[in-house]
Amino acid sequence: MLNQKNTLALSILVVILGLTGCQKPDPKKTEPVEQTAASQVVDTSMLLQGDTEKLKLSLPECGGNSCPEFSVDRLHSNQPFVDEILDQAILKNLDHILDIAQLNKTKKEQDQNQSSASEIQENASKTPAQQMQDRVQPYVNSFLELQKELQNLGASGQMSLTISPKILNADLPLATVVLNSSSYLGGAHGSSAQTYFNFDLKTKQQVALDQIIQSNQKGKLTQLAHDAFKVWVIDSKLAENVAEYEQAWKFKLTDNFYLGKQGLILQYGEYDIGPYVVGLPRLTIPYDQLKGVLKPQYFPAEMQVDQPATSSVATHPKVKS
Repeated sequence: MLNQKNTLALSILVVILGLTGCQKPDPKKTEPVEQTAASQVVDTSMLLQGDTEKLKLSLPECGGNSCPEFSVDRLHSNQPFVDEILDQAILKNLDHILDIAQLNKTKKEQDQNQSSASEIQENASKTPAQQMQDRVQPYVNSFLELQKELQNLGASGQMSLTISPKILNADLPLATVVLNSSSYLGGAHGSSAQTYFNFDLKTKQQVALDQIIQSNQKGKLTQLAHDAFKVWVIDSKLAENVAEYEQAWKFKLTDNFYLGKQGLILQYGEYDIGPYVVGLPRLTIPYDQLKGVLKPQYFPAEMQVDQPATSSVATHPKVKS
């Protein structure tokens, strides 16, 4: 009797195990891990991602408040063509600040004539940052020589020079990087600048102001910018009469721009459209004024549809000090 019960229990257990093995797995519970990971991969080819890296430059040891400061950062991003354009812009900026372009040209020609095959191969094996350090070091040397000359003349101020890029917009329609620079090389005051670089990540090209404007609309854009300039002059209390102001500081359209949240930003440098006291002026042209002027793809997404034109007055940009 006991053997019959054991046999029956064993038979039931075999049947249960068999049924369990035949059940179809729930696809929701058995989704492969590889598929989940793949679905999380993001295409970054249309994004500008990166950070700045400080160049390791050779400066003499110094202590005290009068020590010279020389600091240059470069951009290290996932878009090498952007990094190269910014590197060239940094060198051009240093040329402008220190005025040693001819010196560098002569030195470069000498270096090219004297470089051996092994030196060329060694340079090719260096990282972009190391190559940039080699190119910037002559500017450091010139900067230090200038400091010595000023000290011999009795100058006691702290000389300084800094250049650093920063990503402002990382994706479409234009990726934007601003290059900030400031310097004090003696004299009454220092100098600063902000230059914007706009890139089409699809074509891997830098984009100029003329390329974002509709055909034959440069004149209209100039008029809109001039209107914004007039408002800026009055709002900033620079003059009561714009015509009189323009006798000293005539308006001109800059090609230094970027696409802001509210509109097209036109960035000016020191002494471009006003005295040193106004700093780095900006003029903003709202997007609703740019219909028919700006190419459709450069408007914010919500404005890239047909909308009735609206009348509006020139913007009232703020002075950047």
